[in-house]
Amino acid sequence: MANMTDTDLTDVIGAMVFPAAVIGHDARIVATNVQFDRVLGTAFQGRHFITALRHPAVIDAIEMTFKNGGVQTCPYVTQVDGREAGFDLHASKAGSRVLITLIDRTDADQTGRMRTDFIANVSHELRTPLTALTGFIETLQGAARHDPKAQNRFLGIMSQEAGRMTRLVDELMVLSRLEGSERVQPTQNVSLTHVVTTGLQALHPIAQAADMFIEVNLPTHPVTVQGDAAQLQQVLTNLVENALKYGGSGQRVVVTVTPHQMQSRLRTNGTTLTVQDFGDGIASHHIPRLTERFYRIDSHRSRNVGGTGLGLAIVKHILNRHRGRLDFDSVPGQGTTVTVTLPQSPQDLS
Repeated sequence: MANMTDTDLTDVIGAMVFPAAVIGHDARIVATNVQFDRVLGTAFQGRHFITALRHPAVIDAIEMTFKNGGVQTCPYVTQVDGREAGFDLHASKAGSRVLITLIDRTDADQTGRMRTDFIANVSHELRTPLTALTGFIETLQGAARHDPKAQNRFLGIMSQEAGRMTRLVDELMVLSRLEGSERVQPTQNVSLTHVVTTGLQALHPIAQAADMFIEVNLPTHPVTVQGDAAQLQQVLTNLVENALKYGGSGQRVVVTVTPHQMQSRLRTNGTTLTVQDFGDGIASHHIPRLTERFYRIDSHRSRNVGGTGLGLAIVKHILNRHRGRLDFDSVPGQGTTVTVTLPQSPQDLS
């Protein structure tokens, strides 16, 4: 790069896939590529790197490179499209100039944070029932050792807490399996109407116990989709159970399957499965986060009704595998409608 003109430099770094810029011997930025401009803007050329980058670690790395040569690396955090983005900035000597490149580590950082949050959430979810179990065991071994009435009450609560931990572990295993198979789209043709009919048979006793009624609207002809019947039944079960838990006692839940028609969200023919409740509804700021693991609108109420905070995350992963969509429409005080959109089976397109 020592004998290159500024135009030559622009051509060279323009061919690079990473954001890159060249700082001249006078400490001013003499060339940037499109990727660099996309990340940091277009007003950097001609400016002194100190006033342009304004980051102590970056300034130190560049000054060290000018002085000693070699390659210096440091973290660089900035805003891209209104979101925080993290990069590893590399500064290397090129003749009398310094080449800086930015390696995006945003996704890796987010993955790391997700792992940390996931471990913290699992630990928290298990700690509560384990603490309860430990306390009841100590009580049964001590003060309640000769109190049959207290023993029965405590053993009932212990059974509930153990069941909650079992559900949590089971759903974590389901999520793990789904993540391993999410890229493999199911190839079997299944009747969505049959999945709904058989799935609701197991849910009617739960509805009766909650003093609620499930209303079903199905097309007159079977609706076929390409999918995994067991996983689609899991989607139905999770959505209807949520509607029964949070839909309000004495109300109804409406389950509807539509015939195949053009679905603008999928840009192809498909069908929809909707689950509608008439409960308290969901405030709009909660909706974007509903499918996050362990996210709850009301943590105390969710735990009281046996929720693990993983049900909608499982639904999302199943629908990702089926190339489907999940949408929420809710009005506080009027209820919530959850819509599952699935592409039409290829055999029905012929």
